[in-house]
Amino acid sequence: MDTNNHGSKKDKQLESQIGEHQQHLKLNASELSDLWANYLGDSMFLCIFEHFLEVVQDEEIKEILLFNQGISKRHVNTIADLFTKEGIPVPAAFGTSDVYKGAPRLFDDTFMLFYVREMAIGAYGQYTRAMSTSIRQDVIDFFRQGIQELNEVYERATHLLLEKGLMIKSPNMPYPKHVEFIDNKSFNNFFMGKNRPLAGLELKHLVLNISTNVLGKALMMGFAQTASSQKLRNLFKKGWELADKQIKQYGDFLISDNIPTPRLMDPYVSDSKVPPFSDKLMMYHVLLANQLGMENIGTAMARTLRHDIHARYAKFIGEIGLYTNKGQEIMIEQGWFEEPPLTLDRKKAVKNPLQ
Repeated sequence: MDTNNHGSKKDKQLESQIGEHQQHLKLNASELSDLWANYLGDSMFLCIFEHFLEVVQDEEIKEILLFNQGISKRHVNTIADLFTKEGIPVPAAFGTSDVYKGAPRLFDDTFMLFYVREMAIGAYGQYTRAMSTSIRQDVIDFFRQGIQELNEVYERATHLLLEKGLMIKSPNMPYPKHVEFIDNKSFNNFFMGKNRPLAGLELKHLVLNISTNVLGKALMMGFAQTASSQKLRNLFKKGWELADKQIKQYGDFLISDNIPTPRLMDPYVSDSKVPPFSDKLMMYHVLLANQLGMENIGTAMARTLRHDIHARYAKFIGEIGLYTNKGQEIMIEQGWFEEPPLTLDRKKAVKNPLQ
């Protein structure tokens, strides 16, 4: 049997089926919301990359930044075209008024490379979840391509960090020598005796959550120096303190098992007080970082067996939630909080049927 012919027939059949059931198919709630959020995020990244590219000195890091800038431009243009065809307003999001040319560098090249890798890691979850709830082929194609692009961004940034000796590596652990089953009920209970050593997945998620907060702390240190109002500076300072607290408390679990904690990015924040970004962009970026942080903690809790680590994660979810609410209140007060796509308000429709 000719497998190539069989494959091509199958592809043609699939294309025919797609064409048949996709005609006049509107975006579903998930597709609309994920594309909308993606547009906001990539328009923000375009501003971030514009500043980075203006001040970066390392040519290899510059190449990766240009690659990321190209991806974000394609995403913004693709979503804008799709929304226009569907008769959906293109979000105001972020643009030239949110990045200030000529501002001194706020972050060192090392931070820029670390930033690119960490944001790629955060975006993986966003894109895979978005694709898993998409049914329109053009939207599936968009997020599938996005995942492929993230693969390349992650690999390029990881290898360059390794090459430059800057990588925050996950620690090694001994290989198992034989299969064992747990016969001790205190395995996951910190109320009964001494805690057992960390399991591999617990170690992995502690390091991931530390790395996320290493990025968040450095980011908010820079924002706290350059925000225009004292209210925002105070909020960003509280944010970096919250990130620092998580770094230390998650790190305590590693230190108790004689495992080194990831390095900080604090030294790679400059002393500049000249803002490269608008207050609106900085505030939105902090909320986005908090969102990624809470998602990381939620995943970590699902993969963690030790109750003491579980309790620490739960404590921080509450603190991050309160901090995020304060940030949202400021966004709303300032008129910066762009309303996301909402479901139909049935009660309002009944009261005002013609509006």
